[in-house]
This record gives sequence, C-alpha cells and structure tokens, in this order.
Amino acid sequence: MKKILNLILSVFLFASFVQAQTAEVTLSLNEQFFDALLEAIFKNLSAPEFPLAKNGSKFKAQSSKPPIFSFIKKNEPIQNPKSKIQNCKETIRLQREIDGVRTAVRFRDGKILAPIAFTGSYNPPLIGCISFQGWVETNINIEFDKQNQKLVGKVQVLNIQLSGAGGIGSSLLSKVVQSAIDKKVNPIEILSADKLSFLVPVQNSAGTLKMKAIDIRHEIANGFLNARIVFEFSKAN
Repeated sequence: MKKILNLILSVFLFASFVQAQTAEVTLSLNEQFFDALLEAIFKNLSAPEFPLAKNGSKFKAQSSKPPIFSFIKKNEPIQNPKSKIQNCKETIRLQREIDGVRTAVRFRDGKILAPIAFTGSYNPPLIGCISFQGWVETNINIEFDKQNQKLVGKVQVLNIQLSGAGGIGSSLLSKVVQSAIDKKVNPIEILSADKLSFLVPVQNSAGTLKMKAIDIRHEIANGFLNARIVFEFSKAN
C-alpha cells in the first residue's frame, strides 16, 4: 500500500511539474488600437497599394465569358494601344475614407468586420484608362496556421460599392477588385509564434530559460480580439 501511495504521489508531482512548464498569456487588441494603427499608417506612410491587372487588352468590357485575371509586379508600366493614356497604372490604393466610409476593424457578434475604402485605375480595351473609387465590406476569418506557426486572417469579400467610374464596367470592376483582394491581400499575418519567443536570463541560477510560443488561440468579444498565447519553458542551449 505504501508503495502504491508513493507511486501515486510521484505521478501527481510529475504531472504538476509538467503542467508548470507551460503558461498562457492573453493579449487583448481593441478597436481603438486598430483605429490608431490605421491612422498612423495613412498619416505617416504611403497608402497601401497593390496591382490590379496585367494588361487592359486582356479584359473584355462586354463578354459572356468570364474575365481572365493576371497580376504584375508593383510599378510595372502598362501599355494599352487602345488607350489615349499611356502607362495607366492599374492598381488599387487603400484610403482612410471614401464616400463617408472609413477603413476600420470592428468586432461584432464573434466576427471581425472590416470596411475598406479604396481608389484605383483600370484600363479596359477601347475605353481607355478610367479611375474609380468605392469601399468593400469584408469579414476577416482568423485561424492558427500550425505548419508556419502563425495566427493569420483571411479577408472574405461580402459586398463592393463602386463610384467614380461613370457606370462603365461596374460589374467587371467588382470582379476584378474582389479577385485582386483574394490574391494580393490574403493571408494577413497577425501574430507569429517565432517573434513571440524569447530568452529569460535567471539571476543567480547560472542559466537562461527559453520561452517558446507553441500555440495561439483566439476569441472575439464585442470590441476586443483576445489572443491566448501558450508558452513552453525549457533550458536554453
């Protein structure tokens, strides 16, 4: 009986020791944080921009067939022989506000909603370079990429409102904008486990501990994104 009790006690102590090797830290990001971040980006940096299409001649303004999408490197010149404006820069540029809609991040009913304002240029054949603007209503789905050890978000387009194009090719423009967002924005890195890992020197112990982030869980509350980071402690090499 004594041996059994000692065994049970040993197992209990071992389990407690193992449990003590991990800890969880919660990082809360609220809507005000993202508002301040976006304000700083648009105030201090150039507006984020990404390419829209490779060549306007590959798009058909009126066609029963689905449009063909292709993308280029940023700032690559565009040449459309049918356009009176050469080097039409077919890009989408994110804006702080368009038509009274501000680019923002909102947490509602367990979802991340992100209205995104933008302007852009498009070079359809026969018509020439046209400018447009508008905003897109999106939902951001978050998941932990175990293979790359990153918490990432994927933007899902719900609705697109366009203006400024004079009604020319609005349906096609919507498809081009949605395709560009899907291919050029996703996925969005939110937190990376390797950037959260660090060393902790312990005084008078002749050693250093390593805090390694091994998992990131998340939950969405009204006004907050809570990221629960699980750390594993080990002796640094």
